[in-house]
Amino acid sequence: MTQAPGPAAPPEDQTDPLVLVPDSDDTGQPPSYGGRATGELVHRPDAADAFPVEWTRLAEHRYLVAADWPARHRFFAPLPGDVQDPLLVAETTRQTAMMLAHAEYGVPADHHFVMWDMEYALATADFGLSDASGRIDVVVECSEIQMRARSLAGMRVRFTFRGGGRLLATSTGSLSCTSERAYRRLRGDKLAATGDPVPLLDGVPPERVGRRDPGDVVLAPAEDGSGWRLRLDTAHPTLFARANDHVPGMVLLEAARQAAVALAPEGRFLPASLTIAFHRYAELAEPCLVRARRETSPEGDVSVHVEGVQGDEAVFTATLGDTPEVVR
Repeated sequence: MTQAPGPAAPPEDQTDPLVLVPDSDDTGQPPSYGGRATGELVHRPDAADAFPVEWTRLAEHRYLVAADWPARHRFFAPLPGDVQDPLLVAETTRQTAMMLAHAEYGVPADHHFVMWDMEYALATADFGLSDASGRIDVVVECSEIQMRARSLAGMRVRFTFRGGGRLLATSTGSLSCTSERAYRRLRGDKLAATGDPVPLLDGVPPERVGRRDPGDVVLAPAEDGSGWRLRLDTAHPTLFARANDHVPGMVLLEAARQAAVALAPEGRFLPASLTIAFHRYAELAEPCLVRARRETSPEGDVSVHVEGVQGDEAVFTATLGDTPEVVR
């Protein structure tokens, strides 16, 4: 799933009108089987990076998804104190939304996804590996569904994550889909550069942004000291799982997280909540400046506001918080 290209949906090449599908309540009927996840459905060629396992249709537009969260992962690694990486919530949201769009809403395999926004919030102060790894149950509710002919054009999704019998997190997001033909018209000559080498900048020290492996760093020092340059390693096995014509949205999410950690005293920052909006494609061949500012409320809650800018235009804006929305 990519980040959004602009304030309006991508041009579509079908003449069929959009149809808004009414939301449906639970019918009370017995659950019907959905299916098993595949790498193609979740857009993850490496099984180690694929987290949904299977889904069950509970009612129209409502699903139960079984996910498998690793206790150790090459990129979504535990934080100090054996705290699970909260960005697994965002990545599972992304993968699951695409899986259901393909399997339940008729999106062909060659269509492209555009993510407009995403937010998540931890619902517990204890996001440890004991509960937030292994089998995770995710209830997904799809709404604001727009169909074009027999294929999904766009929808909004809401997720509830439970593990170890406890509510762990919630998330929401909106996405739209466009055909291969329309995507080629939208991206034009940018597609010709897919797979071209991108200069690899020298990253900031990994410990400064909460990483252990220098290869996982996505920020580089900015020449004027006003923030950071986005650092792109197109050979990274998780962030760039396949050749792309733009910067993947997950790279921008990670850039927001690393910027928040860089501003934290002693680098201690738990991304317990995150809200992000994508405004346009982030181009691989253009410098992207990442800027952040940190604020502390009178109650002591910390929030970090991050933006990515290319050519004086915002690519994304995000706000991260370090206090879980604890359910009491």
